[in-house]
Amino acid sequence: MQKNKFVADAAVRCDVFLSAHTSLTRSAVKKLADADMVWVNSLTAKAGTMLKAGDEVELCIPDPVPIAARPEDIPLDIVYEDGDIAVVNKPQGMTVHAGAGTGDGTLVNALLFRLDRLSGINGALRPGIVHRLDKETSGLLVVAKNDRAHLSLSKQIAEKTAKREYYALLEGVVKEDSGKLVTQIGRDPKNRLRQAVLPAGEGRRAETYFEVVERFKANTLVKFTLGTGRTHQIRVHAKYMGHPVVGDKVYGYQRQRFRLEGQLLHAFRLTLTHPATGERMIFEAPMPEPFLHVLQILRSE
Repeated sequence: MQKNKFVADAAVRCDVFLSAHTSLTRSAVKKLADADMVWVNSLTAKAGTMLKAGDEVELCIPDPVPIAARPEDIPLDIVYEDGDIAVVNKPQGMTVHAGAGTGDGTLVNALLFRLDRLSGINGALRPGIVHRLDKETSGLLVVAKNDRAHLSLSKQIAEKTAKREYYALLEGVVKEDSGKLVTQIGRDPKNRLRQAVLPAGEGRRAETYFEVVERFKANTLVKFTLGTGRTHQIRVHAKYMGHPVVGDKVYGYQRQRFRLEGQLLHAFRLTLTHPATGERMIFEAPMPEPFLHVLQILRSE
């Protein structure tokens, strides 16, 4: 059993507070609260308990269940590793983790083979996973090797002190040199397999910053920085801009100029504070070959 203590800094619901300071969803917090695993000022609390500034909140997380995913000897580009974290450059086409009872060949399977341990906060199918990348998105993500590191990294992402930057090649020429997109994103009511920008009051707030890196005749290379981490956020916001990501088979053009396995979206830089040492760390991963090849073609035109 792991105990984690927090101090509330404002009036807020208990489940909202804990989900913002950990990797747990509000529904996961509710399950723990219903099992008397959440305490406020030394008294058991419910998910809907209202906190006030200065309240001491204690969250108890049960010991992780045995890992259900099996180790697999899959090539893995580990950019950095120590006793607390590992930073991985995920290739395009690799799923981060399987669904319940389905799928091998994932990043988790590879991690279980390559690393000596992983955090157990996210359970048997997602050990060590703090944040995710879409299957067809390449690039950097950080993995937690113990629960202390996991909670620290989750808090950094929630509080926006961890920085995640992406390169994306977009359809069309973006006129603005830079900008900020703030919308509500949630499941598309017309297609449950997709996300969409929703009206005010629906979905969850999504914040993305963009900066033009290079313009071509009919495309634009853009750097995106996440303010939040919603499912498919950059891809949805790119479509919302009217400039979907090249190669995106879900949100992009039906007819694609280039024959690609997935979207040209790459998480090239990750900045974080080490959970144990407090050191500010920056990691970078070069663009994959398919991305570079398309850029080479566009620059030659």
